[in-house]
Amino acid sequence: MERSAVVIGSLNMDIAVTVERLPAEGETLQGVGLVEAPGGKGANQAAAIGKLQTPVRMIGKVGADRNGAALLQSLEASGVDTDAVLTSSGQPTGVALVTVDRAGRNHIVVVPGANGELTKDDIDSRADIIEQCDMIVLQLEVPLETVAYALRKAKALGKTTVLNPAPARKLDDELLQFVDFLIPNEHELQTIAELDQIDEQSIERAARLFGEKGVGALIVTMGERGCCYADRSKIKAYPARKVNAVDTTAAGDSFIGGFVAGYLASRDADTAIRQAQIAAAITVTRHGAQSSLPTRQEVEALWQVRTNSTA
Repeated sequence: MERSAVVIGSLNMDIAVTVERLPAEGETLQGVGLVEAPGGKGANQAAAIGKLQTPVRMIGKVGADRNGAALLQSLEASGVDTDAVLTSSGQPTGVALVTVDRAGRNHIVVVPGANGELTKDDIDSRADIIEQCDMIVLQLEVPLETVAYALRKAKALGKTTVLNPAPARKLDDELLQFVDFLIPNEHELQTIAELDQIDEQSIERAARLFGEKGVGALIVTMGERGCCYADRSKIKAYPARKVNAVDTTAAGDSFIGGFVAGYLASRDADTAIRQAQIAAAITVTRHGAQSSLPTRQEVEALWQVRTNSTA
């Protein structure tokens, strides 16, 4: 039977404006473009996995509105099973306000809406779906107590767990003990590990610290600097692929989707990281969130190019 994933997390409608440069504090700038597109870290990661033709289901909550309907439609078009997504009776679908400059840098503000209503009871009501999968993927755009509860439940069922600690916040030991792969970007790692700077030495120290708390491995994404894998016994750096980045909005989500799909297929973190890097590299060359995520065929084509060039 083909291995599968469940993503538990947020669904947001992204409202993105393009500017020449990001504004300074208190400054008003004129935008040069406005786009509404399906997003949310949970939904983006589910879509990233689905586009890579790995079986994936989504657990989350939307409002009873047109944004919610559009998000579900987008996920289904990406190959995601949305039967487990709930509808709030009192909150609208979450919204993310995104500002992107010409260099692809961005600022994002999220209004949670229905995402903030995802509860432990909702996780219990979808327990059969968790039992049927191999890997659980979570982020921090739904209530933290729900994330911790889902991680605990997943580990009790023997599932491999992935946590993307975004938006960054301090995490307690009770939650960390249920995480197999902790995948922050460098800025998120600075917050959750209370680091002054990010380099191989600080990542190695953070991996040992998190390992003592129960985390299996730490994978840090660092944009143009590539990424780094570390656990309690080793550390390995992965240089970034050189691309012309135009929008980094969903880069981290694409990386996680590529990692999950790769790990489910190979059960090898090194192979999964290399696939994740290819997926993210494709994503940043396009505008948007889910619309920028690559297909399995696109990733395989670049993987073949990489294999041939290193043969």
